[in-house]
Amino acid sequence: MTTPSATAPAPHRSFAAMRHSGYRMHFTTYVLAMMADNIEHVISYWMMYQKFHSPALGGFAVVSHWLPFLLLSVPMGALADRMDPRRLIQVGMLLFIVASLGWGYFFITDTLQIWHAMVLLTIHGLAGVFWQTSSQLLLHDIVPTAEMQSAVRLNATARYLGVLVGPAIGGLFMLTLGPKFGILVNTAFYLPLLLWLWKAPYGPKFRQNKTPPKRAVRGFADIAQTARDVAGQPAIVSMVVLVGAASCFVGNSYQAQMPAFAQDLGHGDPGTLYSMLLAADAAGALVAGFLLESLGALKTNARTALVLAMAWCVALGTFALVNNYVLALVLLFMAGFFELSFSSTAQTLVQISAKPEMRGRVIGLFNMSALGMRAFSGLTVGVAGTLVGVHHSLAGAALVLLCLTVWLLMRAGGNRGAPR
Repeated sequence: MTTPSATAPAPHRSFAAMRHSGYRMHFTTYVLAMMADNIEHVISYWMMYQKFHSPALGGFAVVSHWLPFLLLSVPMGALADRMDPRRLIQVGMLLFIVASLGWGYFFITDTLQIWHAMVLLTIHGLAGVFWQTSSQLLLHDIVPTAEMQSAVRLNATARYLGVLVGPAIGGLFMLTLGPKFGILVNTAFYLPLLLWLWKAPYGPKFRQNKTPPKRAVRGFADIAQTARDVAGQPAIVSMVVLVGAASCFVGNSYQAQMPAFAQDLGHGDPGTLYSMLLAADAAGALVAGFLLESLGALKTNARTALVLAMAWCVALGTFALVNNYVLALVLLFMAGFFELSFSSTAQTLVQISAKPEMRGRVIGLFNMSALGMRAFSGLTVGVAGTLVGVHHSLAGAALVLLCLTVWLLMRAGGNRGAPR
């Protein structure tokens, strides 16, 4: 069973991707796996902190989460071009389960050492690389090209939903089951995606339109080759540069500084203020996903993504400088709205612009930029924040990104990328 690709523009349909039963299963299982990913973060990070009180290990947790995306996204994309992406996603789910079982074992036996934690964190990071690029490539087997914007935007919404719900359920597990058994129960949330993909009628052998034979996987050499292959496609190049710069200069590093913003902005309980600031950012993204799916107001082109990214920069930069808590909440809500809007537009443009025979590698290049570059975002906001304060470091990072985005928009000129 396959869904043929559509190339002609079609009238907007709200939640178009959801009309396909395969996508509904993909969305549901994706939310559960993303939720489990974040539950594991909550429990494992808490237990590591309680046992070791090591800032260095906390730093390694961030690096081990994003560095695999930087180094392996393109080779993984090349592998997904040649293999069945369903099986690569299943490998990712198995690695997540191994990591959770490993944490559970060491928590129950009380034998966790720092090197154990480093190995498990690395396994978790590798699982994400197997999962994300292959999952994005599989979308092309589930929905037609004309509805790719809907599928990508709903996937981004699912990601935020998992990020929002996962920590809450992780906290509930810690309170009711305890961290030792809570993290073992968490493995069950990875199983629906693992089992559904066993017989899901998607992948190479179900495709009606066979693509040319894929070239051999070349490891790290694929990164340079893929960059050369897309050099003549300005829409893809501008989007890869945009998301890479956004991840490097800002990324999600400002979320780690949210306790400081909460302390400076409020006069009440810092914990409550902190939670509300984080919730405002996530709520903005969720509203963007559902509202844009309902209205279909955005065109899939480079100019749209760049203008939305500029709006994100302005919202974040202004948030960094205001001293009114209510206004800060509104600005973070706007930032979440614009972030999902520009990132999902950029990803859609890259996926529909990539040639089928190299789509996995191009998606891998996009993920290397969008996710892998987050390994460095702590420098621009966090480390710089120790010198000038987090308010000025975030505002400065947003200003630099805004200037770069304006430059990309000027270079784009009349080229609006692939039309919707």
